[in-house]
Order: sequence, then structure tokens, then C-alpha cells
Amino acid sequence: MATTTRNPSTSSQGRLAAAPVLYRRPLLAVSAAVVVLLLALSGRNGYHVDELYNRVSGGHLAWGYVDQPPLVSVIAWVETTLFGDTLTGLRVLPALMTGLVVWVAGFTARELGGERGGQVFAAAASAATVVTLNAGHVLTTNGPDLLVWVTLGWLFVRLLRTGDTRLWLAVGAVTGVGMLAKNLVVLVVLSLLVGVLAVGPRAVLRSRHLWWGAAIATVLATPAVLWQITHGWPAVEMSDALQVALGSDSRVAFVPFQVLLVGLFLTPVWVAGLVALLRRPAWRAFRPVGVGYLFLVVLLLAIGGKPEYTGGLPLVLLAAGSVATVEWARSTFRRSLAGTALVGNALLSVVLMLPVLPIAWYGSNPVLKGLGVFQLDQAGWPRLAQEVAAVDRSLSPQDRAHAVVYANHYGLAGALDRYGPENGLPPVYSGHNSYADFGRPADDTTVVIAVGVNREEFGAHFASCEPNGKFETDLPVADQNTEFLVCRNPREPWPQLWPKLSWIGFSCPYTAEAITAKSTKGCSLT
Repeated sequence: MATTTRNPSTSSQGRLAAAPVLYRRPLLAVSAAVVVLLLALSGRNGYHVDELYNRVSGGHLAWGYVDQPPLVSVIAWVETTLFGDTLTGLRVLPALMTGLVVWVAGFTARELGGERGGQVFAAAASAATVVTLNAGHVLTTNGPDLLVWVTLGWLFVRLLRTGDTRLWLAVGAVTGVGMLAKNLVVLVVLSLLVGVLAVGPRAVLRSRHLWWGAAIATVLATPAVLWQITHGWPAVEMSDALQVALGSDSRVAFVPFQVLLVGLFLTPVWVAGLVALLRRPAWRAFRPVGVGYLFLVVLLLAIGGKPEYTGGLPLVLLAAGSVATVEWARSTFRRSLAGTALVGNALLSVVLMLPVLPIAWYGSNPVLKGLGVFQLDQAGWPRLAQEVAAVDRSLSPQDRAHAVVYANHYGLAGALDRYGPENGLPPVYSGHNSYADFGRPADDTTVVIAVGVNREEFGAHFASCEPNGKFETDLPVADQNTEFLVCRNPREPWPQLWPKLSWIGFSCPYTAEAITAKSTKGCSLT
């Protein structure tokens, strides 16, 4: 068992001369507990709307997609290959990555001088946050992105403590991998560099290792960047669509969302970490981290970015606050207060992010209503497939022989792709984002079962379009009451028609009408 050491002294340059002992066993225990919990609950409810898309994209591997880099699709392919095409199989690696996030949080606390209590509290606090459990429960870009941000935070803190500029090589490698998961990783690097430029120590920026690290990141990210270039930078169009969808809402919700990312009860801890990074004389070397977070907040408010784009930096602040909290909690009362906050935050995060309650409660319970969007985004998909299959069975044998399904957005399409075969559905297509590149209907297709489209806009491309029911479910899911249409005889050959049915955006076709009205029948820009 590791022995404790005295708090490390501070050098004349403001760097801590040594880090405490790393308490591997308790950190491993916390990390393992989180992984076990996530895997134990991984098969409940159903696929998240984004998981359905990522599952399909894993069967169409490319160096990039309209709405995201390739890494998550590769992860989906690996998981379905190794563990089978199951819900639990798709969630193995997100759970393991979350275990690493928790582990690295303990590492970060150690670099800041945290002894056993600080390291374990930092790991447990990170595990108890909304953002961590969100990333660990489902396979989305948030999982690898959070791990990348937290790892970069740890490496940067270690670089500032030790002055070892060789760590720029590791920073470059992690950044390059992060660019294959989510382009937003450039924000954390930019913010931390601005922090160093603003308050020092600027000497670490004069190392040749910084440029070697930049070269490593560039090499790793080049394939994805080249894909964007050769496809006309669809990421820019996605960004424009996001700006239209969010409007001014992102600025209004920014501060409340920073609280939600970590959780209400642990917000005082990460705020204390931010204050300590900015004001503690002993942490002078780490001041760029606090300044970098504030710069990122101002930048996102200025450009109207989503509040969650602060990524994993709040977890770095939480690790700092954990060290400060353990040092503060000398008395029994203070320790009880800190422990209560930790447990309360864990319970809140579990209820919001993990399927521990009946799914119906999130739609009917007055306390949970409005907070259960994440859970409801995982519900109702098998029933949707059954109801669309009923529409298909209502067609004549001749129509069914030449029919396909067209779904408005990738979540609907992914759900019907997953549950369609067991219900006898014909092939499923969508024009949404990169789903449009996964294939189009055969040239002899004359009947389309359209799900969730705008009847007027979509119907203009066919000789006839008739309503044939809607998605009926008691759960208040986003696609509740989505209309089903049966459209016959396209007015153009499919090679010419398909580009007109393809669109880039979030929940609605990215058209002038949708932008102006912010909504169309059957979908909404959210």
C-alpha cells in the first residue's frame, strides 16, 4: 500500500517540485465500479438516437462524415464485430473510456498536490457527474471526446508542474486522435495556449517539442481534414445549421448548463477549483488552466456555441476543487458536507443519465418531466418499426415488391434499419447528413413509405402521397405522432431525385422555409 508524503514544495518558478504518491488501488476501484455500473445498465431501455446512426455508419466506414469525424463509426464497427450487433455490445467501449476518464481525474488531482483523499475524491466526483455518465452510457462522439479533453487537461497540468516540454509530444498525439472523434478538441488546445500566453510560463512555448507535437497532431488529423476538403467542408454547413437551430438560446442557457454538466451539488467544488487555480499562490504555475477555461467561456458566448462545448475542462476544474475540498474538510461536519454533496450529485446524475427508473416516469412524473429527454431519446424504437411494418403490410403485393422506406432523420432511419428486418420491412434510406451517402433507392423503386417528412415538400416529388397513420405511443418522445405517408411514382429518376431529398442539419430539412419558420410539419429545428 502506498504511503503518504508531505505536500510538495513550490519552486521559485511556481512549479511544484514533486507530486505525491499515486494511489493506484483506490483509483482503480472507483474506475472499475463505474465501468461495472455502466455495463450492468447498458442493456436497459433502448438505443439512443445518435447510437442508431453510429451503428449504421459503422457499416459504411470512411475518413469522415458530414456531421462528425470517423472515430466513433470505427468504434461502432469494432464493437459489433467483437461483441455482436447488440445494445450492450455497442456500449462496452464507452463504459471503458469512462473508466479511464475517472482514472485520469485522479491523476490530475495528484499533479495538483492531492494526496490519497484528494485523488480518490477527484475520481469519485468525476464519476458522479452528469457529463461523465452521459458519455459512458451511450456510444456518441461525447465518449472519446471527453476522454481526450480530460487527458489533455492532465498532460497540460503535468507540463506546467514539471516544465518537461517533451509532454508536448503526448499533447500532440492525443490532440490528433481527438480530431478523429470531434473537431472541437482544437478549442481546449487553443484555450490552454491562450492561458499560457496570458499569464505564463511562456518558456514552455519556446520548445521545439511544441512544434513536433503540432506536427504529430497534424499528421494524425490529416485524413479527416482531407475528407472535409474534398467534400466541400460539410462541417461548415453543419455549423451554419447549428447557429440557425440554436439562435440566442445557447447564450441564455450557457451558465445554467455549466451547472448541469457537472451537477448541482458538485458545482461549488469545481467553482472552488477555478478560484483556487486563479488565486492560490502555491498553484501559480497552474493559473493558465483557469484562465483558459474563462477564455473558452467568453469565446463560446461570443460565437454562440453550445454550452456543452466547454467539454471536459469542468472535470479538470473539478479535480482541482477536489484537492481544495479535501484540504478544507478537516472537521467531521465539513467532511460530512463534502460527502453529502458527492452522494447527492451521484444520485442526481444517475437518475438523469442512467436507466434506473421506469421509462414512463420521465414522461409523466411532474418532477422528472422535462429532465428526461436523454432517456426518452432511447425509447419507442421497436414500436416504431412495428407500426411502419403495418403500413408496409397494408400495401398490395405489387407495391411491396417495389417499395422502400424513407425516414426524415437519421434516428428514424437507424431505428428502422435495426428493427426493420425482424418486422419484414423493405430497405431503409434517409437523406439526412451522411445517411444520404449510405445508399439510395434502386432505380425501379416506385413506392416509398415516408416517415416523418413534410407532406407538402416531400409529396411534390411524387405523383401521389397519401397519409397512412402515424407513430402512436404513450411516451412523449420527440417523434411521437410522426406521420406515415405512402408515396407513389417519383416524378424524376432516382439519380436526379436523390440529391433533392438529401439535406444537412439537425432535425429538419435545411431549407429556407425551415430556417425562417424554425419548424416544419413533422419535425422541428432543435
